[in-house]
Amino acid sequence: MDVTLLIRQRLEELGLEQRDLAAAAKVTESYISQLLTRKKSPPAPERTDIYEKMGKLLKLPAGKLSKLAASQRKEELKKNLGDPPTPLFKETRELILGKCRLEKQEEVRAIFEKQPFGELERLVTQKLLDVVKGVAKEELESENWLHLVARLSGRTYEQTRVNILEFLDTDVFNLSNENCVAFLEPLIESWDIDLATFGMVIALSRRLAPGDPKKFEYVERDPNQPKEEPGFREFLQDPSLNGDATAHEIEFLRGLRVKGKRPTPLYYYRELQNLRDPLHFRAARAK
Repeated sequence: MDVTLLIRQRLEELGLEQRDLAAAAKVTESYISQLLTRKKSPPAPERTDIYEKMGKLLKLPAGKLSKLAASQRKEELKKNLGDPPTPLFKETRELILGKCRLEKQEEVRAIFEKQPFGELERLVTQKLLDVVKGVAKEELESENWLHLVARLSGRTYEQTRVNILEFLDTDVFNLSNENCVAFLEPLIESWDIDLATFGMVIALSRRLAPGDPKKFEYVERDPNQPKEEPGFREFLQDPSLNGDATAHEIEFLRGLRVKGKRPTPLYYYRELQNLRDPLHFRAARAK
Protein backbone atom coordinates (compact mmCIF):
# COMPACT_ATOMS: atom_id res chain seq x y z
CA MET A 1 0.00 0.00 0.00
CA ASP A 2 1.27 3.47 -0.88
CA VAL A 3 0.63 6.88 0.70
CA THR A 4 -2.34 7.73 -1.53
CA LEU A 5 -4.19 4.47 -0.92
CA LEU A 6 -3.66 4.63 2.84
CA ILE A 7 -4.89 8.23 3.08
CA ARG A 8 -7.96 7.48 0.96
CA GLN A 9 -8.74 4.42 3.06
CA ARG A 10 -8.50 6.30 6.36
CA LEU A 11 -10.57 9.23 5.09
CA GLU A 12 -13.34 6.83 4.11
CA GLU A 13 -13.14 4.88 7.39
CA LEU A 14 -13.28 8.03 9.49
CA GLY A 15 -15.90 9.79 7.37
CA LEU A 16 -13.58 12.71 6.61
CA GLU A 17 -13.28 14.91 3.52
CA GLN A 18 -10.28 16.23 1.60
CA ARG A 19 -10.93 19.70 3.04
CA ASP A 20 -10.54 18.28 6.57
CA LEU A 21 -7.14 16.88 5.61
CA ALA A 22 -6.11 20.16 3.97
CA ALA A 23 -7.06 22.12 7.08
CA ALA A 24 -5.14 19.74 9.36
CA ALA A 25 -2.02 19.89 7.16
CA LYS A 26 -2.38 23.66 6.63
CA VAL A 27 -2.21 23.38 2.85
CA THR A 28 -4.69 24.02 0.07
CA GLU A 29 -7.47 21.57 -0.76
CA SER A 30 -6.21 21.65 -4.35
CA TYR A 31 -2.81 20.34 -3.23
CA ILE A 32 -4.42 17.47 -1.30
CA SER A 33 -6.57 16.65 -4.34
CA GLN A 34 -3.48 16.47 -6.58
CA LEU A 35 -1.72 14.20 -4.09
CA LEU A 36 -4.69 11.85 -3.90
CA THR A 37 -5.10 11.74 -7.69
CA ARG A 38 -1.34 11.13 -8.08
CA LYS A 39 -0.84 14.32 -10.09
CA LYS A 40 1.83 15.21 -7.55
CA SER A 41 4.34 12.90 -5.91
CA PRO A 42 4.41 12.78 -2.11
CA PRO A 43 6.97 15.30 -0.78
CA ALA A 44 10.20 14.14 0.88
CA PRO A 45 9.48 13.31 4.56
CA GLU A 46 12.60 15.09 5.84
CA ARG A 47 11.51 18.33 4.16
CA THR A 48 7.94 18.68 5.40
CA ASP A 49 5.71 18.40 8.44
CA ILE A 50 2.48 17.46 6.64
CA TYR A 51 2.79 13.72 7.28
CA GLU A 52 2.81 14.24 11.04
CA LYS A 53 -0.19 16.58 10.84
CA MET A 54 -2.15 14.27 8.50
CA GLY A 55 -1.21 11.20 10.56
CA LYS A 56 -2.76 12.71 13.69
CA LEU A 57 -6.02 13.50 11.89
CA LEU A 58 -6.13 10.03 10.32
CA LYS A 59 -5.24 8.36 13.65
CA LEU A 60 -2.26 6.52 12.20
CA PRO A 61 0.84 5.31 14.11
CA ALA A 62 3.53 7.99 14.34
CA GLY A 63 5.84 7.88 11.33
CA LYS A 64 3.61 5.55 9.27
CA LEU A 65 2.96 8.01 6.44
CA SER A 66 6.57 9.24 6.42
CA LYS A 67 7.93 5.71 6.02
CA LEU A 68 5.51 4.95 3.20
CA ALA A 69 6.38 8.20 1.44
CA ALA A 70 10.13 7.54 1.70
CA SER A 71 9.71 4.06 0.24
CA GLN A 72 7.43 5.31 -2.55
CA ARG A 73 9.84 8.10 -3.53
CA LYS A 74 12.72 5.62 -3.61
CA GLU A 75 10.85 3.40 -6.06
CA GLU A 76 9.89 6.37 -8.23
CA LEU A 77 13.52 7.50 -8.34
CA LYS A 78 14.63 4.11 -9.61
CA LYS A 79 12.04 4.29 -12.40
CA ASN A 80 13.01 7.83 -13.37
CA LEU A 81 16.78 7.34 -13.50
CA GLY A 82 16.57 6.22 -17.09
CA ASP A 83 14.63 9.33 -18.09
CA PRO A 84 16.72 12.38 -17.10
CA PRO A 85 14.85 15.67 -16.65
CA THR A 86 15.06 18.44 -19.23
CA PRO A 87 16.55 21.79 -18.19
CA LEU A 88 13.97 24.58 -18.02
CA PHE A 89 16.18 27.65 -17.75
CA LYS A 90 14.62 29.67 -20.57
CA GLU A 91 11.80 30.72 -18.22
CA THR A 92 13.99 31.58 -15.24
CA ARG A 93 17.22 32.99 -16.72
CA GLU A 94 16.06 36.61 -16.81
CA LEU A 95 15.06 36.63 -13.16
CA ILE A 96 18.37 35.06 -12.12
CA LEU A 97 20.41 37.45 -14.29
CA GLY A 98 18.40 40.36 -12.91
CA LYS A 99 19.74 39.59 -9.44
CA CYS A 100 23.36 39.57 -10.65
CA ARG A 101 25.52 42.57 -9.69
CA LEU A 102 24.91 45.21 -12.35
CA GLU A 103 28.56 45.50 -13.39
CA LYS A 104 28.71 41.76 -14.18
CA GLN A 105 25.31 41.23 -15.81
CA GLU A 106 26.30 41.66 -19.45
CA GLU A 107 29.43 39.51 -19.11
CA VAL A 108 27.55 36.73 -17.35
CA ARG A 109 24.63 36.98 -19.79
CA ALA A 110 26.99 36.53 -22.73
CA ILE A 111 28.35 33.30 -21.18
CA PHE A 112 24.86 32.00 -20.38
CA GLU A 113 23.68 32.60 -23.94
CA LYS A 114 26.82 31.15 -25.52
CA GLN A 115 26.61 28.01 -23.38
CA PRO A 116 22.90 27.46 -22.56
CA PHE A 117 22.62 25.43 -19.37
CA GLY A 118 26.41 25.19 -19.36
CA GLU A 119 28.70 24.85 -16.35
CA LEU A 120 28.44 28.48 -15.23
CA GLU A 121 24.65 28.64 -15.47
CA ARG A 122 24.29 25.37 -13.57
CA LEU A 123 26.80 26.44 -10.93
CA VAL A 124 25.13 29.80 -10.28
CA THR A 125 21.59 28.42 -10.25
CA GLN A 126 22.48 25.45 -8.06
CA LYS A 127 24.16 27.68 -5.48
CA LEU A 128 21.24 30.12 -5.40
CA LEU A 129 18.87 27.17 -5.07
CA ASP A 130 20.90 25.64 -2.21
CA VAL A 131 20.98 28.91 -0.25
CA VAL A 132 17.27 29.68 -0.60
CA LYS A 133 16.30 26.07 0.17
CA GLY A 134 18.34 26.29 3.36
CA VAL A 135 16.44 29.38 4.49
CA ALA A 136 13.05 27.92 3.52
CA LYS A 137 13.74 24.68 5.40
CA GLU A 138 14.79 26.53 8.55
CA GLU A 139 11.73 28.78 8.49
CA LEU A 140 9.14 26.15 7.51
CA GLU A 141 7.74 26.04 11.06
CA SER A 142 7.57 29.84 11.42
CA GLU A 143 4.05 31.03 10.68
CA ASN A 144 5.11 34.69 10.83
CA TRP A 145 7.80 34.09 8.20
CA LEU A 146 5.39 32.16 5.97
CA HIS A 147 2.77 34.92 6.21
CA LEU A 148 5.41 37.51 5.28
CA VAL A 149 6.57 35.50 2.23
CA ALA A 150 2.92 35.00 1.25
CA ARG A 151 2.28 38.75 1.30
CA LEU A 152 5.44 39.55 -0.67
CA SER A 153 4.65 36.97 -3.35
CA GLY A 154 0.92 37.74 -3.51
CA ARG A 155 -0.17 34.28 -2.36
CA THR A 156 -2.24 32.87 0.49
CA TYR A 157 -0.61 31.33 3.55
CA GLU A 158 -1.82 27.85 2.56
CA GLN A 159 -0.61 28.24 -1.03
CA THR A 160 2.78 29.40 0.25
CA ARG A 161 3.10 26.25 2.36
CA VAL A 162 2.28 24.17 -0.72
CA ASN A 163 4.82 26.11 -2.78
CA ILE A 164 7.53 25.52 -0.18
CA LEU A 165 6.88 21.78 -0.14
CA GLU A 166 7.23 21.68 -3.93
CA PHE A 167 10.23 24.04 -3.91
CA LEU A 168 12.15 21.92 -1.40
CA ASP A 169 11.58 18.90 -3.64
CA THR A 170 12.74 20.55 -6.88
CA ASP A 171 16.24 20.33 -8.35
CA VAL A 172 18.41 22.39 -10.65
CA PHE A 173 16.96 20.63 -13.72
CA ASN A 174 13.33 21.39 -12.84
CA LEU A 175 13.42 24.85 -11.30
CA SER A 176 10.33 26.64 -12.58
CA ASN A 177 9.49 30.29 -13.05
CA GLU A 178 6.93 29.93 -10.25
CA ASN A 179 9.67 28.72 -7.89
CA CYS A 180 11.71 31.78 -8.77
CA VAL A 181 8.86 34.25 -8.30
CA ALA A 182 7.80 32.69 -5.00
CA PHE A 183 11.25 32.28 -3.40
CA LEU A 184 14.33 33.35 -5.37
CA GLU A 185 12.82 36.75 -6.19
CA PRO A 186 11.93 37.81 -2.60
CA LEU A 187 14.82 36.07 -0.79
CA ILE A 188 17.79 36.87 -3.02
CA GLU A 189 18.87 40.52 -2.87
CA SER A 190 21.81 40.09 -5.25
CA TRP A 191 24.64 37.78 -6.23
CA ASP A 192 28.12 38.20 -7.64
CA ILE A 193 30.70 35.79 -9.02
CA ASP A 194 34.44 35.97 -9.64
CA LEU A 195 34.77 34.49 -13.12
CA ALA A 196 38.44 33.68 -12.48
CA THR A 197 37.95 31.63 -9.31
CA PHE A 198 34.16 31.02 -9.49
CA GLY A 199 33.84 32.21 -5.91
CA MET A 200 30.31 33.53 -5.23
CA VAL A 201 28.78 36.05 -2.84
CA ILE A 202 25.02 35.85 -2.30
CA ALA A 203 23.24 38.63 -0.42
CA LEU A 204 19.85 37.69 1.05
CA SER A 205 16.88 39.93 1.77
CA ARG A 206 17.41 41.49 5.20
CA ARG A 207 13.68 41.41 5.76
CA LEU A 208 13.32 37.67 5.18
CA ALA A 209 16.80 36.33 5.99
CA PRO A 210 18.86 38.80 8.04
CA GLY A 211 22.58 38.12 8.33
CA ASP A 212 25.83 38.45 6.45
CA PRO A 213 26.09 37.58 2.74
CA LYS A 214 26.84 33.93 1.96
CA LYS A 215 30.31 33.40 0.50
CA PHE A 216 31.43 30.31 -1.39
CA GLU A 217 34.99 29.58 -2.48
CA TYR A 218 36.76 26.58 -3.91
CA VAL A 219 38.71 24.67 -1.26
CA GLU A 220 42.48 24.71 -1.66
CA ARG A 221 43.78 21.14 -2.00
CA ASP A 222 47.03 19.66 -0.84
CA PRO A 223 49.33 19.05 -3.89
CA ASN A 224 49.75 15.42 -2.81
CA GLN A 225 46.02 14.79 -2.71
CA PRO A 226 44.85 12.43 -5.52
CA LYS A 227 43.03 14.06 -8.39
CA GLU A 228 39.32 13.53 -8.94
CA GLU A 229 38.64 9.94 -9.93
CA PRO A 230 37.74 9.43 -13.64
CA GLY A 231 34.87 7.17 -12.58
CA PHE A 232 33.46 9.99 -10.45
CA ARG A 233 33.58 12.42 -13.37
CA GLU A 234 31.73 9.90 -15.53
CA PHE A 235 29.18 9.45 -12.73
CA LEU A 236 28.54 13.23 -12.68
CA GLN A 237 28.10 13.29 -16.47
CA ASP A 238 25.51 10.50 -16.48
CA PRO A 239 22.06 11.70 -15.23
CA SER A 240 20.83 8.09 -15.15
CA LEU A 241 23.34 7.46 -12.34
CA ASN A 242 23.60 10.72 -10.40
CA GLY A 243 19.82 11.31 -10.48
CA ASP A 244 18.89 14.17 -8.12
CA ALA A 245 22.04 13.96 -5.97
CA THR A 246 22.36 17.02 -3.73
CA ALA A 247 25.43 19.23 -3.39
CA HIS A 248 26.22 17.65 -0.01
CA GLU A 249 25.94 14.12 -1.43
CA ILE A 250 28.14 15.03 -4.40
CA GLU A 251 30.79 16.47 -2.08
CA PHE A 252 30.77 13.30 0.02
CA LEU A 253 31.12 11.05 -3.04
CA ARG A 254 33.91 13.23 -4.44
CA GLY A 255 36.04 12.49 -1.37
CA LEU A 256 35.72 8.70 -1.56
CA ARG A 257 38.98 6.84 -2.31
CA VAL A 258 39.71 3.12 -2.72
CA LYS A 259 43.41 2.41 -2.25
CA GLY A 260 44.95 0.67 -5.24
CA LYS A 261 41.70 0.66 -7.23
CA ARG A 262 39.88 2.89 -9.70
CA PRO A 263 36.13 2.95 -8.95
CA THR A 264 33.68 2.87 -11.85
CA PRO A 265 30.66 5.23 -12.20
CA LEU A 266 28.45 2.38 -10.93
CA TYR A 267 30.45 2.31 -7.69
CA TYR A 268 29.45 5.94 -6.97
CA TYR A 269 25.82 5.22 -7.87
CA ARG A 270 25.70 2.37 -5.35
CA GLU A 271 27.41 4.50 -2.70
CA LEU A 272 24.76 7.16 -3.28
CA GLN A 273 22.01 4.62 -2.66
CA ASN A 274 23.81 3.39 0.47
CA LEU A 275 24.08 6.95 1.73
CA ARG A 276 20.32 7.43 1.35
CA ASP A 277 19.28 4.12 2.93
CA PRO A 278 18.22 4.75 6.57
CA LEU A 279 18.94 1.09 7.39
CA HIS A 280 22.67 1.86 7.13
CA PHE A 281 22.62 4.47 9.89
CA ARG A 282 21.76 4.62 13.56
CA ALA A 283 19.46 7.36 14.82
CA ALA A 284 21.31 10.28 16.38
CA ARG A 285 21.14 10.33 20.16
CA ALA A 286 19.47 13.29 21.80
CA LYS A 287 21.95 15.52 23.63
